[in-house]
Amino acid sequence: MLAATLGGGVGLVLGALAVVAASLSERSQRTVPPTTEPPLPRGIGDVLSVLRSIGIVLDASDAVVSTSSSAVAYGLVRHGELVHKELRHLARQVRRDGIIREAELELTKGPTGAGSTVMRARVAPLGSAHVLVLAEDHTHARRVEEIRRDFIANVSHELKTPVGGISLLSEAILDARDDPEAVARFGERIRVESSRLSRLVKEIVDLSRLQVQDTLHEPQLVAIADVISEAVDRVHVSADARSITIDVVTESDLRVYGDRELLVTAVANLVSNAVNYSDDRTRVAVGARRVGEMVEVSVADQGHGIPLGEQERIFERFYRVDAARSRATGGTGLGLAIVKHICANHGGEVSLWSAEGHGSTFTVRLPLAPSPTPDEPLVLPATAVPAAPLSPSSSNSTSQGDQPS
Repeated sequence: MLAATLGGGVGLVLGALAVVAASLSERSQRTVPPTTEPPLPRGIGDVLSVLRSIGIVLDASDAVVSTSSSAVAYGLVRHGELVHKELRHLARQVRRDGIIREAELELTKGPTGAGSTVMRARVAPLGSAHVLVLAEDHTHARRVEEIRRDFIANVSHELKTPVGGISLLSEAILDARDDPEAVARFGERIRVESSRLSRLVKEIVDLSRLQVQDTLHEPQLVAIADVISEAVDRVHVSADARSITIDVVTESDLRVYGDRELLVTAVANLVSNAVNYSDDRTRVAVGARRVGEMVEVSVADQGHGIPLGEQERIFERFYRVDAARSRATGGTGLGLAIVKHICANHGGEVSLWSAEGHGSTFTVRLPLAPSPTPDEPLVLPATAVPAAPLSPSSSNSTSQGDQPS
């Protein structure tokens, strides 16, 4: 009897221990032990710094853990993240099966999506948890044929007018060789037409070059205040000759990645438009400010404005709102086309606000270069350039979009 009682008690204890053990085992199975991601191979940062290609290292969550400076300059990486979903998709495929992949991708430039760049990407596994993305800019090769075709079409379309004019004027001089006044008059017309021809050839070449300019130089940090200062200085002589005041208001520490000379050309073209097509003793306002992750450079005039029906075509090559006045001021119809291409090559855009009788405002928007302290907000000063255009003055000045060069 005693033995049976003891046996039953031992059985109960063993049963209880078995239940506790099973419970502990189940809990241990449900608890996933913490995992540590393998460290990045040593020296990878040094390797990326000397590569000619753009280099980016991603971890298992697609976060950027190391990158070359050119990846930021080209807009592939921003605030520690890979910007383009096409590259992320390629990286995930490589991470999934470990197979090296190559692809040619057409990627947007900048937050606005205006403009594009062709990148040849090669993605390979780097250790057990990381992926290496190497990219090279192949935009030049893609665009060469388009540029050649456009160049030929532009030359044949535009050069025939001044060439034909010079030919006719030279015949007129031969017919009037005994009339000194007529010879002088026709000679002056030849000089004007030849100057126009020279300017037209230069701008066609510049425009063709701009379509591949972003592949010719590494982007550099450019101070917007310096760009505006030099652009306004180029136009001051013609503005002073007609008593046109140029007001400049810029915020400090605005920087973008790009080509300084091209940016100066873009702003100078806009300011030149405003000056050449405004009446004497009027004002032109030039300003720059930060808006979110963009830099806005605005040029406003007090002109008659541009008709709504003309605004959609104002950035086309060789398009002029007033062809007769454009010829009088030496315009070629390429000024705003050049501005548009420069903005696109920098990942930005140019836009127009205009209303007849209320002037015009051209606004260039470019991606702001990342700040060393991105968490610090940049406060807009009270003197920032207004978003609205200048009010028209009583002198009824004129501004006509893309007529000057």
